[in-house]
Amino acid sequence: MKKKNLAALLMAGAMCFSLLAGCSSKDSNASTPGTDSKESQSAGNEDGNSGAATIKIGGVGPLTGGAAIYGNAAKGGAEIAAEEINALGGIQIDLRYEDDAHDPEKSVNAYNTLKDWGMQVFLGSVTSTPGAATAAESNADHMFYLTPSASSTDVIGGVANPLTGSVDIERRDNVFQMCFVDPNQGSASAQYISDKKLGEKIAVIYKNDDVYSTGIYNSFASKAAELGLNIVSTTTFTEDSQTDFSVQLSDAKNADADLIYLPTYYGPNALILTQANAMGYNPKYFGVDGMDGILSVDGFDTSLAEGVMLLTPFNADSEDEATKSFVAKYQEKYGDVPNQFAADAYDCVYAIYNALKDENVTAETSASDMCDLLINKFTSMTFNGLTGENMTWSAEGTVTKSPKGMFIQDGAYVGMD
Repeated sequence: MKKKNLAALLMAGAMCFSLLAGCSSKDSNASTPGTDSKESQSAGNEDGNSGAATIKIGGVGPLTGGAAIYGNAAKGGAEIAAEEINALGGIQIDLRYEDDAHDPEKSVNAYNTLKDWGMQVFLGSVTSTPGAATAAESNADHMFYLTPSASSTDVIGGVANPLTGSVDIERRDNVFQMCFVDPNQGSASAQYISDKKLGEKIAVIYKNDDVYSTGIYNSFASKAAELGLNIVSTTTFTEDSQTDFSVQLSDAKNADADLIYLPTYYGPNALILTQANAMGYNPKYFGVDGMDGILSVDGFDTSLAEGVMLLTPFNADSEDEATKSFVAKYQEKYGDVPNQFAADAYDCVYAIYNALKDENVTAETSASDMCDLLINKFTSMTFNGLTGENMTWSAEGTVTKSPKGMFIQDGAYVGMD
């Protein structure tokens, strides 16, 4: 009889434990940047604060593939923000990211997965070409869209082409950007190069089948002409030809260009620097936010990036307390130094939280109602974040904040000003 009673007690205990484990597993969604799971990759909402509204925020980005540095950084920054916010009590953030491998079709599929999950606010796509595709979908759904880094005007719409003066895509009133819009990056680059007298003869290499690169180039070329910059070589490449830059570099070298402007992503940029060095050509380089990540490219000799200049809204070496805290948490959690994509995504989550924390929102608030509320808040509020102070947004969805000139020294970003 004693053995039977003991067995019964053990069985009952096991059943209770399995029930408890089953309940807790529903909220166990911890993840690490770089994972690629079809299940919810979410952060926060682990404190069991049943008295607070839980808001579902979704994001899409390249967690795998050639642009994965960007997507994983954005996901990591957003996760840290969600964890901090959830620890405060009040509104809780249920954050989920899906992988799009920097592909527009996959990005739309990922967006639809998040919509089926019950997403109420969309962090958008991380990169511009997928971002334009999901922006169109979210606009049709009236889903608020705040992207950390999809900077093309094709994402927000309503911005005149700097060369033609025409508006190619109508304004999508639900879409806002935390990053600099491409025309601003291009014109700011030209102004910076001119003001600092960084190059006497300038070459440009850009990707002509990418809305991000062409958008920046167009505004750069327009502003450069206005400022009288001496552009001696302009060459392009495509997705299918981004492994051999000998023609472009030879053209720049033959034109005696002493500075190459690269409105392109870090992958091609790393190859350009490597191949230029191999042919004995060592000009100065100036990039935009897509340059961020070049120090993390597998197999790249980072000494070749010494002295590379770029415009960025974030410096991980900044001494302000907010940046130091964020960098320390990011390094502890992911074992890496955060780039501007991580900081922009962190700011995105906090900006959404600041806009909602004093509003009467619940877990049942529809995405459409949330969108109306956030459009009104974003076009009237001021926000302080890691990537800028006193940030504001226009009705066109663009953010106002100041870029910082940086150069790479000893494997770190150093302010030029």
